Amino acid sequence: MSEYTELEKLFVVVNLNDDQHVALERALIYCNSPDINTAQLELFIFIGADSEAENTGADNNHLFRDMDWIETTIYKPLEAAGASFKVGFCWSSKWMEAIAQEAKRIGAQVIYLPWHQTTSKPRFTFSESKWGLLKQAQCPVVLIRPGANEKRNIVLAAVNFQTVKPHQNALNRRVLNSAKLVASSYGAVLHIVNAYRDSLHYPDRGKLANESGLGSDQVHVQQGYTSEVVAQVAKEINADLVVMGTLNQIGKERTLRGNTAERVISALDVDTVVIN
Repeated sequence: MSEYTELEKLFVVVNLNDDQHVALERALIYCNSPDINTAQLELFIFIGADSEAENTGADNNHLFRDMDWIETTIYKPLEAAGASFKVGFCWSSKWMEAIAQEAKRIGAQVIYLPWHQTTSKPRFTFSESKWGLLKQAQCPVVLIRPGANEKRNIVLAAVNFQTVKPHQNALNRRVLNSAKLVASSYGAVLHIVNAYRDSLHYPDRGKLANESGLGSDQVHVQQGYTSEVVAQVAKEINADLVVMGTLNQIGKERTLRGNTAERVISALDVDTVVIN
């Protein structure tokens, strides 16, 4: 799976049921960034409706769209940004699977997905299909939240440097490298956070500083549950974007890691990059 690199193919999800299309808005902000070469960037706009989350009955007026809507909502803003784009429509009832499949087919480097927090209880936040998308996507998925800050001034990378497992160390490097690239793309300040349970699991702060290349004021090591520490640090530094990883595992370990990732995502109120 590719890391978050300089983008050439960006997959943008538009949910017909939404009044505000936040993923498209963030994509337009990216296109309008002064350091972005839009001549090398192509957007694929994926339009459909999540049948698991929305009313897909004939009484839902949001599901009836005409060419005026497409011109006003999709074409004109993208043309104004000078973006090269294609538009696709989805009729599949398995919307999340369709997103993963189509993003893979076109070779997308990043998926922008509108993300609605439906409950404050982490264990109920994810449907199986949404979790499946995050675990199986062949590229990073950016969860775009309505009401979150549109700016990218401060980026926070959440890592686990106390691990001794090679695959987790590899994920740490992917998260850190991707966070550096995102911060560089937007001219943002990068911070790194590492939670730990107790003194026996204290991470190597020197290794964190060396591998990140960051100053001590940008490296945050705190004791506590990962979700609580990441959310607290994100709030303290006014992070606009959090970059985190999740492992595509099986069995009991998959459940434990999945719960941790879900709790982190659910505890945040900012846009979040999830790297598998």
